[in-house]
Amino acid sequence: MRHYTSVHDIENLDELIQEAIQLKKENSAATLGKGKTLGLLFFNSSLRTRLSTEKAGRLLGMEVLTMNVGADGWALEFEDGAIMNSDKAEHIKEAAAVLSQYCDVIGVRAFPGLKDKAKDEEEQVINAFKKFASVPVVNLESSTGHPLQALTDAISITELKKKDKLKVVLSWAPHPKALPQSVPNSFAEMMQKMDVEFCVANPEGYDLSDRVLNDTKVYHDQDEALKGADFVYVKNWSSYENYGEVLSTDSNWTFSKEKLALTNDAKVMHCLPVRRNVVIADEVLDSENSAVIHQANNRTYAVQAVLKQILEGLD
Repeated sequence: MRHYTSVHDIENLDELIQEAIQLKKENSAATLGKGKTLGLLFFNSSLRTRLSTEKAGRLLGMEVLTMNVGADGWALEFEDGAIMNSDKAEHIKEAAAVLSQYCDVIGVRAFPGLKDKAKDEEEQVINAFKKFASVPVVNLESSTGHPLQALTDAISITELKKKDKLKVVLSWAPHPKALPQSVPNSFAEMMQKMDVEFCVANPEGYDLSDRVLNDTKVYHDQDEALKGADFVYVKNWSSYENYGEVLSTDSNWTFSKEKLALTNDAKVMHCLPVRRNVVIADEVLDSENSAVIHQANNRTYAVQAVLKQILEGLD
């Protein structure tokens, strides 16, 4: 593995999942990263991604440097041919080249603007680092994807499943803010790589991109989709068709005890942070069916497994 910017960078998913599970049991690669530096750039705030990635790097023996781009006053120019007479003092061409001298792996987190679909789908920030950096790049969440979270989810499902043939449902839930499609996009792509029966439930106007869905069945009736589910991933996202808009905050889509009763005693998943009693009800989050803390713990081992593969491929 050279870069990890999409779930499609995974060559052997089962092997990577088992690698993470083994690292969770026993850190057998504590010196692999000795003398190597992991640089983390956050264009947006983070809790789980930042701490789990820092921890994963250190568990591998790496030095970790973290920079909050906006908070530290560092403004980058990404446009080719730009006349740099504004507040942006450095171009990505120089910045990525210099960071590559300081770091052996670079992790980047940059959210979408949710205003211009075409621009967000260009993945300008993450792709610029891939283009101009001479070291591997890891996506810590971008405009259209969150592949580390998706790997975490695949690990969690593998650990928690009670049978081989699973039904997994990705269910939209209400939220007062416009959120990106990054997490649901990568989760859908990951489930398509696993041997599961997968479907998506969301209201009209919230269908994900055809590029992401492929042949995945989409239900606009949440109750129908939930029948017989073994895992339910509850997540909000804004409209893709009416890009970035909040078309509905219908509380009937909140995942409740009544919704859980429609499933096969499903494990309920969410990437966190979660708005209690808006996205998922207290009685579900506080029950044995909730897998959200289990997922959060696995964030470290998902990153560790990815970094291990990247480090093993370095000269």
